[in-house]
Amino acid sequence: PLLLTHEGVLLPGSNMRTSVDSPRNMQLVRSRLLKGTSLRSTIIGVIPNTSDPTSDSEELPSLHRIGTAALAVQVVGSNWPKPHYTLLVTGLCRFQILQLLKEKPYPVAEVEQLDRLEQFTNQHNKSEEELEELSEQFYKYAVQLVEMLDMSVPAVAKLRRLLDNLPREALPDILTSIIRTSNQEKLQILDAVRLEERFKMTIPLLVRQIEGLKLLQKTRKPKQDDDKRVVAIRPTRRINHIPNATEDEDEEGDHDDVVMLEKKIRSSSMSEQALKVCLKEIKRLKKMPQSMPEYALTRNYLELMVELPWNKSTKDRLEIRAARILLDNDHYAMEKLKKRVLEYLAVRQLKNNLKGPILCFVGPPGVGKTSVGRSIAKTLGREFHRIALGGVCDQSDIRGHRRTYVGSMPGRIINGLKTVGVNNPVFLLDEVDKLGKSLQGDPAAALLEVLDPEQNHSFTDHYLNVAFDLSQVLFIATANTTATIPPALLDRMEVIQVPGYTQEEKIEIAHRHLIPKQLELHGLTPQQIQIPQVTTLDIITRYTREAGVRSLDRKLGAICRAVAVKVAEGQHKEAKPDRAEMAEEEDCKEHITEDAKTDSISDTADLTLPPEMPILIDFHALKDILGPPMYEMEVSERLSQPGVAIGLAWTPLGGEIMFVEASRMDGEGQLTLTGQLGDVMKESAHLAISWLRSNAKRYQLTNASGSFDLLDNTDIHLHFPAGAVTKDGPSAGVTIVTCLASLFSGRLVCSDVAMTGEITLRGLVLPVGGIKDKVLAAHRAGLKRIIIPQRNEKDLEEIAVNVRQDLTFVMASCLDEVLNAAFDGGFSVKPIVEHLNSKL
Repeated sequence: PLLLTHEGVLLPGSNMRTSVDSPRNMQLVRSRLLKGTSLRSTIIGVIPNTSDPTSDSEELPSLHRIGTAALAVQVVGSNWPKPHYTLLVTGLCRFQILQLLKEKPYPVAEVEQLDRLEQFTNQHNKSEEELEELSEQFYKYAVQLVEMLDMSVPAVAKLRRLLDNLPREALPDILTSIIRTSNQEKLQILDAVRLEERFKMTIPLLVRQIEGLKLLQKTRKPKQDDDKRVVAIRPTRRINHIPNATEDEDEEGDHDDVVMLEKKIRSSSMSEQALKVCLKEIKRLKKMPQSMPEYALTRNYLELMVELPWNKSTKDRLEIRAARILLDNDHYAMEKLKKRVLEYLAVRQLKNNLKGPILCFVGPPGVGKTSVGRSIAKTLGREFHRIALGGVCDQSDIRGHRRTYVGSMPGRIINGLKTVGVNNPVFLLDEVDKLGKSLQGDPAAALLEVLDPEQNHSFTDHYLNVAFDLSQVLFIATANTTATIPPALLDRMEVIQVPGYTQEEKIEIAHRHLIPKQLELHGLTPQQIQIPQVTTLDIITRYTREAGVRSLDRKLGAICRAVAVKVAEGQHKEAKPDRAEMAEEEDCKEHITEDAKTDSISDTADLTLPPEMPILIDFHALKDILGPPMYEMEVSERLSQPGVAIGLAWTPLGGEIMFVEASRMDGEGQLTLTGQLGDVMKESAHLAISWLRSNAKRYQLTNASGSFDLLDNTDIHLHFPAGAVTKDGPSAGVTIVTCLASLFSGRLVCSDVAMTGEITLRGLVLPVGGIKDKVLAAHRAGLKRIIIPQRNEKDLEEIAVNVRQDLTFVMASCLDEVLNAAFDGGFSVKPIVEHLNSKL
């Protein structure tokens, strides 16, 4: 098969990268290179096309008589700006066309090899002497040319070794392809079939290249000598402090710089107060000697004042529909958050001078708080700047240092404005709940002025010492919990809760965003790996137990790495036999150097051969790659004995289910609590046991000796498993009551019930927070019924409809309703007569 090229001329022994975009050539690549498996299908004939390359006529142009047999070692496809392939081919030997067999869909011809090894060895005596003389002359010029180059460059050193190792017959073609020659000259070398002609035509090209290098070296040498002379003279003058013209020019140049700086200050649009301060500093700068340390400090200050975006802003893209589409494409779910951003856009469209709001996204890690901030900036068409506040414990990081200190610099807010170059960017204050406090001040207190909409129009940085308007900046803070944010700072922000995702939302996020991202990161395609939704659900339920999707992303990355190994091994096995056959069957090995062989072997691995079928990731493959499941549903096993109940807890990492276990033994009426509990949790336990003791007769609860005094000669041990995790809060009150009621009644709590709520000494159930996170945790664990306080019913509106449909909610206002819902058949009061009969 013949490949017509118009970009260059391929010579035997050299490599060439060519673009393939004509219909004939593309059909050849698809038929012979991408689908073929035999050796003959990868050997092609490269013919230089001397006709107009822009003409797309269906007729085959007149073919050049002589071409180069080539080996395709790399094929790369692309669709931009139009479909095309890029081939890397290595020239093997010359051939001439004997007969054209067919023209469509691509030309195929019968050819005859021209340059063979026996042609060069079996020469007549006279021609052999002449050839030897030409060969020596050519070799002398080639060595001279290479030695004029920089031998420290690896490619030059490799070329020098090739001159000694290659047969002399291969040198004219290889050197012609390396030195600067036109396509017409290369075409003449290609047509020179006889070796004597080839040497005679190549020697003048080498001589021309050598003369050009000599001329280039002559022009560079005087300049280098002048540089050395200047370096040698200048230190002496500086040591002796002899005034010279150069120093005078430096002083004049500095004076001109100060004048230019003054012009920039006057032409800038800074505030009147800032302009007054800058002009005063310029006057001081003109009178100040340059040797003073304060000179550099003052100049740096003035340059910063000029660079700040006093009146430069970007125009918002106020297209509500486009913004809605962009947010939906970037992030799945998060409806409340998207709604708030669209509201801001709509108000901005009606009123241009709206102050930037201060939003605070609060939620567990991995739910996309930081990436949403970046999407909001893209939606608005604004610049984006992220400031990481985790671990910051110096208030100077926010407000800057005073210029009286050595190494003073502005704070992160002013520095961020200088970086983005506009006065209305989106600033993301990341991890605002992890600010520290030290002897250098409280950075959270320094943020009060920054994040107060009534004050930040005149924010004063200690370094600037003049007011700067921050009211147009859209501040977005992120936090895992509001508990560690000072109340004064929290009051200045509009808190938007970003809870965890449901299983359905995680599956959608995985297939819309995470899997395509991981495939791109690992160089895989959907034709090589397929992860069905059932497998994704297995990863979510059995290998990750989180509110966000960060662990899910890591597990998908581990799967892609394992598949990448299989795909790479498959390509290696497919490519290796082809290279072995090539080395055995071709007669033109003398033109391929050892280095070229190595290059072709490494490049052939890039041949884009499609795999036979994609690797399907099922549960068995999942187990091989990720190991045995980390989380198994153990709820029914844990509730197989009385004295165990399931509670719901909120953590900064999302909601969690929590088991509460109780046991009793003979003793002196002591209550033991274990599981690293906080003070509030201990109080809930004491409340629970007191309420049960006061209502023991109503519910006919007795201790081991049959007494209604539950602590009479009885010790109670309450345990919250996962003792390494600190647990605190009022949400476990109803769970402890249910657990103890199960223990004293000997009845099992329903295995599909979880509960949350605070209790009072009179048996009322009070509302708690984090309902959405807790409900999602129960849904992840496969529970079906949830008991929540009556006054938390309004919080259920935030939960997705499909999650609410899977669960049954019991609204409880008192502990009687909790106990009736937690046990099969209820937990009603027994009649006194029935109790007496049972005693008799």
